[in-house]
Amino acid sequence: MRLSIVTVFLSFTLGFAPIAPVVAQGIPAAAPADTTHKFENPAGVPAATKKPFLQSKGFRATIVPALLIAYGASTINGNGLYSSYSVKSDINHLFGPGRHTRVDDFLQFAPYFELGGVLLAGVESRNDRVNLGLVILKSEAIMLSSVFAVKHLTNITRPDGSDNFSFPSGHTAQAFLAASIVHTELRDKSQWYGVGAYAIATSVGVLRMVNDKHWESDVIAGAGFGILSAHLAYLTHRNRWGRKPIGRDMSLVPSWSPTGGTGLALTWRPTR
Repeated sequence: MRLSIVTVFLSFTLGFAPIAPVVAQGIPAAAPADTTHKFENPAGVPAATKKPFLQSKGFRATIVPALLIAYGASTINGNGLYSSYSVKSDINHLFGPGRHTRVDDFLQFAPYFELGGVLLAGVESRNDRVNLGLVILKSEAIMLSSVFAVKHLTNITRPDGSDNFSFPSGHTAQAFLAASIVHTELRDKSQWYGVGAYAIATSVGVLRMVNDKHWESDVIAGAGFGILSAHLAYLTHRNRWGRKPIGRDMSLVPSWSPTGGTGLALTWRPTR
């Protein structure tokens, strides 16, 4: 009887005794969850990696115009391997004295006319009309303020001696600014739009030297100021890119009719 009572007591005790956790050999226990930083990135989005300086947008946008400005400044007067005086002597030898044309006064804006004609023909630019207009206005403001400030600071006499505002060339800066905008807006459609615009801008710089209005240094630095102004305008513009044109989209295409002959057809369709 006493043995039966002891047996029942041991069975009752063993049946309700707490069981120690069994850890499988070779499997480490799970580490407790770290809740100290759980609100730092709740969406789980990986942090953006910072690009190296040589691959950054700022460096790529400024390196070419900075080199142009620096090279232009290094050739002022008789300085540099191929100085402004040497270039002027070669131009006088090729074209002779007394040259003058006003073509460059109008040609400096020709890339803008190229851009307008391409847009009227139905080719879509990188940006909608409103953002494109804002970029142009910002570029012009940067270029005009910087060029005229440097002109007054350097106080370099023009080759023809007309005034002391030779460096840098404002005509060349204007032409290369417009060419940079054409290239940026239409390069996804065809690189030839930019090639044509830069060819026009280069001819403006050459004509400024042929007309005896600017030195080589003025023209090369002016190209740098123009390109830099356009690049800075794009870098600082924060409106959305890639939107459809606002208002009404227009295009101009050639047309032909058996009764009316040849002509141009202007299409005008509403867009959202």
